[in-house]
Amino acid sequence: MNNFFLENIINEKLSSNKYDDIVPNGLQIEGAKIVKKIITGVTACQKLIDKALFYHANAIIVHHGYFWKDESQYIHNMKKNRLKSILSNEINLYSWHLPLDVHCQLGNNAQIAKKLNISIKGHILPYVFWGTIKNKITGIDFAKKIAEKYQKQPIHLYDNAPLYIKRIAWCSGRGQRFIKEAYIFGVDAFLTGEISEETIHIASELGIHFFSLGHHETEKDGVKSLGEWLSSKYNIDVTFIDIYNPA
Repeated sequence: MNNFFLENIINEKLSSNKYDDIVPNGLQIEGAKIVKKIITGVTACQKLIDKALFYHANAIIVHHGYFWKDESQYIHNMKKNRLKSILSNEINLYSWHLPLDVHCQLGNNAQIAKKLNISIKGHILPYVFWGTIKNKITGIDFAKKIAEKYQKQPIHLYDNAPLYIKRIAWCSGRGQRFIKEAYIFGVDAFLTGEISEETIHIASELGIHFFSLGHHETEKDGVKSLGEWLSSKYNIDVTFIDIYNPA
């Protein structure tokens, strides 16, 4: 498949042109013209690049790529090594950030709902989803469900929170700053990736369940599902690599 054609079909699928992002979405670094093997992963770290070389891939698709708005423009040390590996091996680097957070089928937040059997009802903010759990569940049991589905124990704050959860809001990645908006909207629980020091006090004083599962864990299923869609629709060789990250 042509490398720019691959970019175009994903841009169309994810409606990338709708988003004013803090990072370029699409083909960030041009490599070989014909893409034969794709590696997908959360972040374009050196370990993922090395895996792409091991599998003789000539394309990498990630959620967290390069050239962020506030990123240093100097190419030193780690950045030099990453770019050298990519450019010298003619690897195409693709990245989709916000478009892959919010897509209604393939996105990170849609995948969270699918995994935890949450019925999506709408948005509180553009990147904050809300929905309902079919059968109300205690916060303790929902934490167990999260641990079972993700094979990782979430941080669960529930001081002063209601016993049962029926309405829940969530935002993959660094969404802890939206807990107040979720509370005002009227939910029993909020789930995200990261947690900050002040979140402990906010959750307790608002009386809301808060679940933190890790930035990586809440954002790996989007790029994985994108790869599965590409493989099934275009019969292209795609392998998802989960580089361990506890954060």
